[in-house]
Amino acid sequence: MKKMLILVVIAMLAGPLFAEEATLIDFTLLKADIHVSLGENDTSDTPNHNRQTMMDFSSVAGGSFTTQQKRVMKTSLAIENWEVELASSSRTVENIGLSYTKEAPSKQFETVMGVRVHFPVEPFNSWAIVRPPFEIPAFEPKAKVNDDGSIDPPDSDGITGTSRFEAQEEGQPAYGVVKNVAVIKSVAVNVYGLQFPHGLSTILIDSRGIHKNVFMGYLLHDGWGELIWNNPAYIQEVRNRDIRLYPLYPTSTPFVKFGGFLLQRDAAREGGDFITYFKDVRIIYDKAVLDVDRDIDDEALWNIILTRETARKVWEMERFGQTQVLRYLEQQKQASEPPFGSPERQQEQQ
Repeated sequence: MKKMLILVVIAMLAGPLFAEEATLIDFTLLKADIHVSLGENDTSDTPNHNRQTMMDFSSVAGGSFTTQQKRVMKTSLAIENWEVELASSSRTVENIGLSYTKEAPSKQFETVMGVRVHFPVEPFNSWAIVRPPFEIPAFEPKAKVNDDGSIDPPDSDGITGTSRFEAQEEGQPAYGVVKNVAVIKSVAVNVYGLQFPHGLSTILIDSRGIHKNVFMGYLLHDGWGELIWNNPAYIQEVRNRDIRLYPLYPTSTPFVKFGGFLLQRDAAREGGDFITYFKDVRIIYDKAVLDVDRDIDDEALWNIILTRETARKVWEMERFGQTQVLRYLEQQKQASEPPFGSPERQQEQQ
């Protein structure tokens, strides 16, 4: 009891000192660097996936697919795999076809994420969400990804240590997941503006699965700039905080992960094509649990968190895999022949 009181007093007196800064996601790391074959007719060697964030969803596809079909059931957080979802009132064929992400060469940062959104030209409100191709898993174990996109089985079952989408070392950028997050103090987005009057929000997902839209500001600036959100509910003075004691074990460590960007266009503003670029998202946050040297290694003895997080990882994989399999099936049914009268078809007939 005496030791616990000492820890509480230390936390009350030095709480602000434990605020951490981390890069939640860095798009310069999501450049396509390996080529994954799309089928027997794919003879290209152009990179189309990102090695570090490669995911294989063939394990949840079912038994009705051939080995060759399961071999191509892979995806990653490569920049050009991200999706642009428009508001229902804006989802015309033209607007959907002209809204997508693309790798953009930058003199300052080498490669960043470019986003094109084709808003309606009519005077009504609209929005677009730039989201990853799958919800970034918080409990994906480290694994070796080969040059063909195949993923070797992890060395151990479940999650031990840092997961694959976290920063591999302290101070390094993460691939969409930061753990041990209590209260977020500030969020910063490094974004390239072209003087568009559209609003930008960052979507954050917490360990309970709750999505929070953090409004960053308007993209009225020219060139690279940092849009910052400071939490108005953040209490700096520890004496004014609601101090609570939580069980230290086996409570899972809370986390935050990146859910995408929300772009909002006002009815009175410019419609049509909208272009912007993103470099990274950074956060400043309070730690949920202090790193202390405890007398007994609770997890090594009971394995409660390992069992719980492994089950959650399987659940995340199943949910992600089912969506990807449906998309794969739709792609297989899609017509591959060029339309009648198109230049491609006329060239084939010559």
